[in-house]
Amino acid sequence: MTIKAAPGVSPAHPEPGAPPARKPIWTHLYVQVIAAIVLGGLIGHFWPTVGEDLKPLGDAFIKLVKMIIAPVIFLTVTTGIAHLRDLKDVGRVAGKAFAYFLTFSTLALIVGLVIANVVRPGAGMNADATTLDTEAVAQYSQAAHDQTITGFLMHIIPDTVVGAFAEGEILQVLFFSILFGISLAIIGGRAQPVLMVLESASAAFFRLVDILMKAAPIGAFGAFAFTIGRYGIDSVINLAALVGTFYLTSLVFVLGVLGAVAAANGFSILKLIRYLKEELLLVLGTSSSEAALPSLIEKMERAGAKKSVVGLVVPTGYSFNLDGTNIYMTLAALFIAQAYGIELSLGEQLLLLAVAMLSSKGAAGVTGAGFITLAATLAVVPSVPVAGMALILGVDRFMSECRALTNFIGNAVATLVVARWDKALDTEALNTALNGAPPPLAAPLVEADED
Repeated sequence: MTIKAAPGVSPAHPEPGAPPARKPIWTHLYVQVIAAIVLGGLIGHFWPTVGEDLKPLGDAFIKLVKMIIAPVIFLTVTTGIAHLRDLKDVGRVAGKAFAYFLTFSTLALIVGLVIANVVRPGAGMNADATTLDTEAVAQYSQAAHDQTITGFLMHIIPDTVVGAFAEGEILQVLFFSILFGISLAIIGGRAQPVLMVLESASAAFFRLVDILMKAAPIGAFGAFAFTIGRYGIDSVINLAALVGTFYLTSLVFVLGVLGAVAAANGFSILKLIRYLKEELLLVLGTSSSEAALPSLIEKMERAGAKKSVVGLVVPTGYSFNLDGTNIYMTLAALFIAQAYGIELSLGEQLLLLAVAMLSSKGAAGVTGAGFITLAATLAVVPSVPVAGMALILGVDRFMSECRALTNFIGNAVATLVVARWDKALDTEALNTALNGAPPPLAAPLVEADED
């Protein structure tokens, strides 16, 4: 008889359990993205005009990823729900997810409020309202004015199914995907041909994700070169207290709050960050967490979270679980008040907190949500002038990177925690993924020779 190696077993290591060949370090995506960010930053700093001209590289990569976000969400959610035997599972998972989102979004707002009161980054600036360019924030104020809770809820329902996919509206695609998945689950056996087609398409799209990620260094290079070229490092120095405080607060939240949650649920936040290092560097380089959304779905499934849970938690988390944005809102609001010399009472700060909780949901999924939700919050709290947002407009781009990173880590933690709560987490797969161990090699296939 002939011994044939199973698929996936390297010819260089035919024996089961043999260590895989170590790839050169420069072939790793995260190394390529780091090099691209450093090179882009240098070009943006020393040749700012060239850096600004490289913007299309970053925009093109983000468009490539956004191109597949809607079908990836549709295929993941629909096939995940269709496999559920009891449709009550959908409501149960959604309920646990939103309980988590509400709890930790509120905690993020509180952390931002507390740190702002302790550090007081805006104290001593003595800002003069007459010198501010109020027109610069007018578009954000108008966008915030146009957002209402009712309007937001109505917007979740697409005008047409095709329109939701064409416009790339995550929540609209998610809404349709849940309904379609439920319909397939109700049909049962008759839906199997459709389900098989969708699962094949899902495999093809995730292979496409792998292909597109090879262009990530180019996208990160162009986006970071543009950021440094357009805004410059000097703009950060002028408001270093705010930027530094925001990054420190986000770090405290990730390592402290999310770290404690992760530990309570049996995994390490530091190992999770290491596991997602490629995606986090991509988010840092492009300043967009959406650029890594398809990869996050894939990696959460690989880490042992059930497909139906990943499909529900990740897309909804991108709109409702914005920890970084919430930290930014209360911190930035108090920074503006301190810069104007306005002392907010405890009651006013609690009002600010309550308004921020609502406005962060009303502008969920809106482009530029961080600045828009801040404008919506300040518009309801008369003590802090909306025009003061012009103070931080120049460094908002640098803070948006931290917002995106914190949001991304928060959604990864939420997915694993909700999966564990729902007993839909393979802990063995999770430990294997977070510890960096390669997947086990399959045993060789033994086939008889043909006579």
